[in-house]
Amino acid sequence: MAYLFLFLSAFGAATLLPLQSETVLFSLFVLNQHVVSLLLLVAVIGNVLGSCVNWWLGLQIEHFKYKKWFPVSELQLEKAQNIYHRYGFYSLLLSWVPIIGDPITLIAGVLKENFWRFIIVVSIAKTGRYLFIYLLYLGVIN
Repeated sequence: MAYLFLFLSAFGAATLLPLQSETVLFSLFVLNQHVVSLLLLVAVIGNVLGSCVNWWLGLQIEHFKYKKWFPVSELQLEKAQNIYHRYGFYSLLLSWVPIIGDPITLIAGVLKENFWRFIIVVSIAKTGRYLFIYLLYLGVIN
């Protein structure tokens, strides 16, 4: 049950929903009842899949950008696209950063970033994030 909860929190945290997975993962480390490598794997897979949802939404978003209810102005969308064009797929290395990471994965879809390159770069970023949390945990208990 803990693995499912972790997966869902990591998945949700990677979407545009305001969720956190770090506290769930850290708490599971503290409980010391689960295999650390499996916790890390579940968190990474959930978070990467959530980012894939953003990428897919980015592919679809062009159909809605002229609607009155669309939350991003055309100017804001163009500005984000220019930033992504400037730094390219390397911007995805920041996909783990709170607040800016989720929109970056969305813009990657808008700009039709290659899906496999997207997966590789985002996986590297998300793995680094969760390994950092594990290192913090190790620092706390020592």
